[in-house]
Amino acid sequence: MLDIQKIRADFPILSEKVNGKPLVYFDNGATSQKPQIVIDAIAKYYQEINANIHRGVHTLSQLATDAYEISRVKIQHHINAKFSHEVLFTSGTTHGINLVTNGFASILKPGDEVIVSSLEHHSNIVPWQMLCEKTGATLKVIPMNEEGELIIEAYDALLSEKTKVVTVNHISNALGIINPIKYMIEKAHAVGAAVLIDGAQAVPHLKPDVQDLDCDFYAFSGHKMCGPTGTGILYGKEEWLNKLPPYQGGGEMIKEVTFEKTTYADLPHKFEAGTPNIAGGIVLGTAVDYLNHIGFHNIHQHETHLLQHATKRLLEIEGLKIYGTGKNKASVISFNIDGIHPYDIGSIIDKLGIAVRTGHHCAQPIMNFFCIPGTIRASFSFYNTKEEIDIMVEAIKKAKAMLS
Repeated sequence: MLDIQKIRADFPILSEKVNGKPLVYFDNGATSQKPQIVIDAIAKYYQEINANIHRGVHTLSQLATDAYEISRVKIQHHINAKFSHEVLFTSGTTHGINLVTNGFASILKPGDEVIVSSLEHHSNIVPWQMLCEKTGATLKVIPMNEEGELIIEAYDALLSEKTKVVTVNHISNALGIINPIKYMIEKAHAVGAAVLIDGAQAVPHLKPDVQDLDCDFYAFSGHKMCGPTGTGILYGKEEWLNKLPPYQGGGEMIKEVTFEKTTYADLPHKFEAGTPNIAGGIVLGTAVDYLNHIGFHNIHQHETHLLQHATKRLLEIEGLKIYGTGKNKASVISFNIDGIHPYDIGSIIDKLGIAVRTGHHCAQPIMNFFCIPGTIRASFSFYNTKEEIDIMVEAIKKAKAMLS
């Protein structure tokens, strides 16, 4: 069992007050809070080894380069990538997805098909729409059911020799539903399609094993897993990263430049043009170390208890409806109360120090499916407590009484 109070002491912001009330932070699906060890590591980089990487022979540049590449190897081991050069540093999941869609612009042709799911964040819809508009390919959508789960039989029926890419999130940001991605990857590969997994909402809760999953690409963000904002990772199988053209041109991604011809650097630098977020990349490794020290089995166990407790307590409120009721869920609950706009609930409980997310969560197709403007989303992390959930429930009851 986790010592939650000891863990909470690692996060300075959790002792803050908001509107005069102790902070109850349930917006972890948007971004997680940062432990002191991560905050200190950012300062340590700038205080002790601040220099550009890969380009200098001087000591600071070498120290910064070593720290950056050590972080890459940490992340390689964390996700069980075969090679460290399959791990690309990005600014986040959106950057990673756009890098892949840009590369496929030189591969897809009219008549090809890309399959996305009904559960996707806009970041895993819009880049594929843009790609299809550019190439003449067709976008196909896996439908969902009332429980918020993908209809897998429909997915099977969509697959064909025309399918070139399948892209799906590991866990829905809006509903918390965990998708059967291993099965989906296997089925996609059977028709020769590549698979990109949006892991943004998964990596705070579990360790993806990309070799076991056999996905071709796996994108995620650092800021949702206790790391700095503006950081992320795109894992890509070596064979695919060698096929795709560079996403951006500039320094670092080149081997040789003349006015007649440029040759590109080897992986991973081919996709890492310009000066990166060096501090962020290094400190993302610190965040991964911290989470592994806590232990993902422990995280899963604690968050499952939080989800069960929150579901039970919220359903005590008359007129409250939970969206996303499938069996396999992460610690996310999206809900509404009959006759009350989610924004109004969120605004009132904010005055009581409780941070939740309201709106469509960049997943408007999900909201359109349920014919609602949005939901109230409470997303829990391993540093949250059942007591905080009870505080939220009582605050929602007060808000409901005020608004009814």
